[in-house]
Amino acid sequence: VQLQASGGGLVQAGGALRLSCAASGRTFRSYAMGWFRQAPGKEREFVAAISWSGGSTHYVDSVKGRFTISRDNAKNMVYLQMNSLKPEDTAVYYCAAGSGSSWYVPSTAGYDYWGQGTLVTVSS
Repeated sequence: VQLQASGGGLVQAGGALRLSCAASGRTFRSYAMGWFRQAPGKEREFVAAISWSGGSTHYVDSVKGRFTISRDNAKNMVYLQMNSLKPEDTAVYYCAAGSGSSWYVPSTAGYDYWGQGTLVTVSS
């Protein structure tokens, strides 16, 4: 599967952005999907994950209540709605697809395919 992330940009603290990730292929619904982010000088970190049907989600504590992950299997899309953005949310955001037996793997090792990343910059 090929992934294409978009929707990043520059936003003021307290603002919102919606990231999108378009997936190719007819087996999209068989992949658990996740969003990760990587700030300058830091390792890539888990942000959110969603199960194959979209019925289950999980978030890193720092974004709970502010970010929402969702997917549309009919359109081969996954989204990350980011509200109440903070300067510490500044990073390159990546979508990822995993084919493992567990949908929730908060590690880069749990994902097989990656998008190219989209930059989110939150100014204070």
